[in-house]
Amino acid sequence: MTTLKNDTLLRALLKQPVDYTPVWLMRQAGRYLAEYNATRARAGDFLALCKNPGFATEVTMQPLARFPLDAAILFSDILTIPDAMGLGLYFAHGEGPMFERPLRDEKEIRALKVPDPGKELRYVMDAVSEIRKALDNRVPLIGFSGSPFTLACYMVEGRGGTEFREIKTMLYQRPELLHHILDVNAKAVTAYLNAQIESGAQIVMIFDTWGGALSHGAYQEFSLRYMQQIVAGLKRDHEGMRIPKIVFTKGGGLWLELIADIGCDAVGLDWTIDIGEARRRVGDKVALQGNLDPSVLFASPEVITAEVEKILLSYGAGSGHVFNLGHGISQFTPPENAAALVEAVHTLSRKFHLESA
Repeated sequence: MTTLKNDTLLRALLKQPVDYTPVWLMRQAGRYLAEYNATRARAGDFLALCKNPGFATEVTMQPLARFPLDAAILFSDILTIPDAMGLGLYFAHGEGPMFERPLRDEKEIRALKVPDPGKELRYVMDAVSEIRKALDNRVPLIGFSGSPFTLACYMVEGRGGTEFREIKTMLYQRPELLHHILDVNAKAVTAYLNAQIESGAQIVMIFDTWGGALSHGAYQEFSLRYMQQIVAGLKRDHEGMRIPKIVFTKGGGLWLELIADIGCDAVGLDWTIDIGEARRRVGDKVALQGNLDPSVLFASPEVITAEVEKILLSYGAGSGHVFNLGHGISQFTPPENAAALVEAVHTLSRKFHLESA
């Protein structure tokens, strides 16, 4: 059994007693750090950075050298799976991820195959193993994937930042085709996350970035259903430890109770919902992760501390809270403000946990 020097995050996700509220940041290894930009320049481009386990390990460790975070998260991209499916992922300057061969043709959709994580995605597993060695059991390592629906949005649209015209047309006009894509994606994500667990990930998270773009019924049919399928297929334990599962739908505040019912250990929240209200709605069923607006980090350290305190007070006493942003940290965030956030969470929450003990 692996013994972590700091297992606060694992305990919080499993709603076990903690001395303080743990914190990590979505996209914590990224362009707001000068050292990340230097490593990315050495790698040549973003994809080369992702596909080189040495570079991926280096950037994963960089924020932990700066801030006393309670977890590392694998440096990778949610689009590794469709890339391994042969859709031709590339990053256009200033335009984000794009695919050379988006899924529009029925024959191509029917031919879609689940990639072998040990072959086409070996570089990710090698990075997970290398990061675990570099961490030396300091904090847990989070592995992740995009949700089946979010991956499908990129695969069908061919790019991010769209109005979802192509995929929503398919959803309503040819739902059986979209269900086929989602079923293949769900099997691929399950295999991918299980391979990450076997390689050393101690927590896994599903990012449903675009699920909030769906109607109430469509969310349940085309997004939540497939995340539930994945959660049911994930390894429960590894290395003698329970593996917590986090599910995050951006814009998913309407469906918290439904998400909490799919078998995950924690539900991620964006900044549009009050965390105290979320806790009242889900009860003790799951832990909650979130949910500071990333834009707060453009304000002064005093404002950041005040906003952190509001969230901690809203959540209230007891375990089951992992502090995080409501989405990824902006590339324009001053690193010293990220430091102020981590310090505020640790300092203020210790006081709250002491008072509630």
